[in-house]
Amino acid sequence: MTTNIAVLVSGRGSNLHSIIDNIENGYIKDARITVVVSDVSDAYALKRAEDRGITDVFVDPSDFENKIQYEQEVLEVLEDHNTDLVLLAGYMRILGKGIIEAYRNRIINIHPALLPAFKGLHAQEQAFEYGVKVAGCTVHFVDEGMDTGPIIIQKCVPVLDDDTAETLSARVLEQEHKIYPEAVKLFVEGKLKVEGRVVIRR
Repeated sequence: MTTNIAVLVSGRGSNLHSIIDNIENGYIKDARITVVVSDVSDAYALKRAEDRGITDVFVDPSDFENKIQYEQEVLEVLEDHNTDLVLLAGYMRILGKGIIEAYRNRIINIHPALLPAFKGLHAQEQAFEYGVKVAGCTVHFVDEGMDTGPIIIQKCVPVLDDDTAETLSARVLEQEHKIYPEAVKLFVEGKLKVEGRVVIRR
C-alpha cells in the first residue's frame, strides 16, 4: 500500500527536494508525494514540485477572513489528494486545531535546532549567538504548540571555533537532509509509535 504524502512549504524547499530524491532513489519505498501546498505564491518549492511532475497548489491566506477558513481550504486540498502523511518543509505557519486533529500523529516537521532549545524562527542563529558548543536538528511530530511535539530523531552538529551563523546553518542543513528522509521512511514502514511524549521505534 502506497503512502500518499502532502508537503506544506513557504520557501525554497531544500528538504522537499531531499524527500523527493529519497523516494525516487528507493530509500523511501511505497510512498509518493501527491501534492505540495504553499502559502507563498513565488516559493521556489513550488517550482521544485512542478519540475518533478508533482501537483503544486498555492493557497493565498489573504483570500480568507481568518486562519480557520484558510486552513479549511488547505485541509480540503489534503483530503482531495487522499493524504496519509503531512510533512512541513519550511512552512512558516503554526498549524491550527483543524488540521492537527485531522492528522494527529501524521504530521511531521523538521526544526534546525536540538529541541526543546531554540524554538521558533532563526533557530541556528539563536544557538550560535547563545554560544552553544553543540547545535543540531530535530524531526518531530506536530502538536498544537510551536515546535513542541514528540521527537522522532535528533542529530548533533559540533560548533567549530571559526564558525559563523551561516557556516553552522549550512552544516545543520546537511544533517536535516539526512534525518528527515530517515524519519519519513520509518513512518511509512510503520515503525514509529507515539506513547505520550515518547516516540518508540518498533
